[in-house]
Formats: sequence, C-alpha cells, structure tokens
Amino acid sequence: MTHALRSGAHAPRQLFATTPAQRVAMARQQFFEEGQRPSGLVGEAVIQSWMRCRRTHADTRHPLAFDPVTPSRLHSALGRNRELLLAAQPDLQAMEAALAGTDCRVLLTDCDGVMLHVTHHPMAPRQPVLHRTARVGVNIAEHVVGTTAPGIVASTGQACTVSGAEHYFDLLHEVHCAAAPIRDVHGRLAGVLDLSVEGQRFGFDAGSMVGLYATTIENRLLQAQSGAQLILRFQASPALLGTPLEALAGIAADGTVAWLNDAGARLIGRLPAQAGERRVDELLGHDLPSLLRLGRREAAQPMRLASGLGVWMQARLRAADGIDFRHAVAGTPVRTADRDERPHGSCTLPACAPAAAVNDAALAAARPAGQTLRQQEQMLVQQTLAAHHGNVSRAARALGVSRGTLYRRLRDGDDA
Repeated sequence: MTHALRSGAHAPRQLFATTPAQRVAMARQQFFEEGQRPSGLVGEAVIQSWMRCRRTHADTRHPLAFDPVTPSRLHSALGRNRELLLAAQPDLQAMEAALAGTDCRVLLTDCDGVMLHVTHHPMAPRQPVLHRTARVGVNIAEHVVGTTAPGIVASTGQACTVSGAEHYFDLLHEVHCAAAPIRDVHGRLAGVLDLSVEGQRFGFDAGSMVGLYATTIENRLLQAQSGAQLILRFQASPALLGTPLEALAGIAADGTVAWLNDAGARLIGRLPAQAGERRVDELLGHDLPSLLRLGRREAAQPMRLASGLGVWMQARLRAADGIDFRHAVAGTPVRTADRDERPHGSCTLPACAPAAAVNDAALAAARPAGQTLRQQEQMLVQQTLAAHHGNVSRAARALGVSRGTLYRRLRDGDDA
C-alpha cells in the first residue's frame, strides 16, 4: 500500500498541453524549476531570450520600475534618430488610424530600446502596465525589462511575437506584443516597430501587420539615406511596384550595389549585407550607363536580371551633397561648384569618354565606313554628349540643334 501511494506521488506529469497558456506554463516549469530546455513548447527566440535574461535577472518576480531615461538622453535619442522618425511618421499615423478601434498601442524604439514614439491610448485604466511602460524615453531593452518582442528584435534582428507568460518577468504576463526590425542602408538595426496590447490577445495577425509597416518604413528610410545614388525599383509584376513588396536597390556612383532591401535580396538570391561586394552588372545583369538611361523613362520597363528572371524596373537618380553622378561614374567625382552650370532640365547621362574639346569635323571623319546614316547620327550624338560630360544643352549647341531634337535622337537610339 505504501509502495502504491509512493508510486502515485511520483506519477508522470501531463505530457501534452491543449491551450497556448498551458504550453507556456509547462515551458516555464521546465525551464525555471527543472532546468530543462522547453523545446517545442515556446519558440526558440523566447528560449534564447530567457537564457540571456537569466544571466542578469535571477528573480522573475522582481518589480520593474520603468523609469524614463534622463531628459538629456531623451533629447539625444530623438536627435540621433531624426531620419528614422521622419521616415516612420506617415506609417505610424496610418497604423494608429487602422488600430483606432482596438486597444493596441504602436511603439517605435531606437536600436538601443529607447522608445521614440508611443500611441496615446484612451483606455489607459484598462492597461495599467502599458500605461506605465509605454512612454517616450522609457528603455525597454532586454537587459532592462527582460523578454519582450521589441527586446528580442533589438537583440537578434529578427521579427517575433511574445504572448503573455512568454515574457520573462511576471509583471508582463498580461501583455502581448509583436515586433519587427527596421534597418538602415548599412544593414544595421535602425529601430524596432512594435504592437502591444494588455489583458487580451490580438484579434488579428499582429506579426504580419507590424512586419508590413516596418517594411514600408524601412524602404522609405533606405531611400532617404541614399544620398547621390541611383535608386532601382523592380519586381516580377509591375503591380507590386510602389508597394511594400517592391524590391529596392541603391547603386553607388562607382557602379557597386550599395544596398538591397529584403525583397531585392530575395529576387537576386543574395543577402543584403553582401550587396556592396559586387558590381551592379554582376548582380543585376545591366551596367550603370544602361540603368541611368532607364531613368529617363517614367514607366517601368521590362528587364532581365543576371539570373534570367524577368522583372519590371524603374530607376531614379538622387543627387545630394553637390556630387555630380556623371563624373563619379567616370571615376572622377567632382563637386557641383567645380563644374559648369547646367540649365534646368538638362539630362544626367553617364560620361562615356574623357572630356575633350568638340571638333565636329574630326568626329565626322572618324565615323567607320559602312554605317547607315542613322547609325552615324547616333554615334555623333553619343560622342558629342561624351565630350561634354552628358550636358545636353552644351551638346545640342555644339551640334547646332535644339535640346528637344537631341532628346528625340536619344529616344530613337534607345528604341533602335
């Protein structure tokens, strides 16, 4: 009898959970009480976060103060992240309008976990923890408040969702959050976008929503930080251009791919961090001059990537800091003050040859025999443009034609 009671006292525990809350409870028991790894009960990102937090926070019942950072640090954080805030503002407003009928809050943190933007929610009494936590200037990094979705994203760079008791500290067990990273042109974490709600689960796929808006913010930030670069938009379907699913690439004046967004990296099969190691003709199958010519067309054009994949592509040249992109393509970047003034509307074409004084007679004498009149005309146009560093106005004067005529000749040459 005694043996039977003893056996019953050590009966195997329940091996299967039927609800998410039961799975998390079993995971916490295995991890915090039995020292076992609760694989399969909670996500690997949560387990890794628990392991990191346990090194600095031994007691999960420890009260959290959520003290804001000092005013000087807050001012510094807002100033340091001005580009991010400007890029995010339209989407933050759109998110808050979409979520106005819910109890969700939109949070934006910098890469260090300091909150830069917080939704001011009217249901504060129903959300006591978020009311104390969700304030601009509060640091919600993992080493401060334990496991949270934005904390995990800041530590790993990967989007995730943390629900209820998956949070490390007991105080946050009524909170549910989903977060996604926002990266800059260097591939570094620029900020974290988060959705949080307290006292209930999300009534929609919060992970997908926050990922969508994080992508649009990131795409806008990448373009804002591109300086004097050629921005490429491309996708397999032209209907996807201008949407969060569009692929983006920044092409530097030396012909290298300065950055790729995630969609662009997937289309060409290369990680964003590896983009700067390769030239544009190697990655995309088109050289810089041809892509610059593409920029003269407003509508997307069908192109074929180096892999053979057909896409629709648009190009737009960004000029910043006085850098002349045409000279940079030729390998001799100059400041705007060092070049001749160009009339408004002149074309930014790549230089195809070193600068030289135009001699129309010499150019005409150099035309190869056997060419058609149209071919000779196009060669003369290209040589004259090259001699004038792509300045359409000066090239037109040298040829004795109007700029409009020269533009038509250029379009005819592209269509030939």
